[in-house]
Amino acid sequence: MALRGPRVYAAFRAGIVPASPVGMNATDLRPHLLTHARYPRLPETQALAGTIALAPRRKGAWRAPVAGLDGDELDALLADYFPAAAPLRPLLHAWREEAETAPRPPADEFDDLVALLLAHQTTTALDSRWLAHAVATASMAEHHLWQDLGLPSRVELNALMQTRFTTLKLKNSGDMKWKKFFYRQLCEAAEVLICKSPSCAGCSDFSVCFGPEE
Repeated sequence: MALRGPRVYAAFRAGIVPASPVGMNATDLRPHLLTHARYPRLPETQALAGTIALAPRRKGAWRAPVAGLDGDELDALLADYFPAAAPLRPLLHAWREEAETAPRPPADEFDDLVALLLAHQTTTALDSRWLAHAVATASMAEHHLWQDLGLPSRVELNALMQTRFTTLKLKNSGDMKWKKFFYRQLCEAAEVLICKSPSCAGCSDFSVCFGPEE
């Protein structure tokens, strides 16, 4: 039977939760995390594993395993979702500390995006904050969101949004590409006009915002 709560967290911090010591990089870290995950098939687990593993491929302040989480929060996330991954703590904290020294762009939407996601969280469980930060972190990267979360496809991303940010998923009724949708929401909240057409159907950029993500 797996340890739970404060006991597993204390064991994790002490580095005594069993795991195989390995040399990790961005290529093999994700499958390693999933191998040692409590619930590896959950979209939440897969998104957190992908965000953490792909940290070296992001730039500047976004090279943290999950941007915006301090050391204790990162340890709590790892202990909860990946309880056998204690030997990875030094590597992940090195990534976090390096990212914290990097300057953020003069204007970025990270904090606003975290706030948007948390405003639509389905539950107030602690991991909703971790997931909001993970989605916002991945949104700072350069590919489709499901790819930057390390997910197998957009299907898992939609399942994650439906389960954990339900009202935001319902607002995206047209299945707009998620990064486009997020920024549209932020611009609308700031009363910034971002679209040249009064409706999506008549817009020349329709294929940019909708359609397949491959």
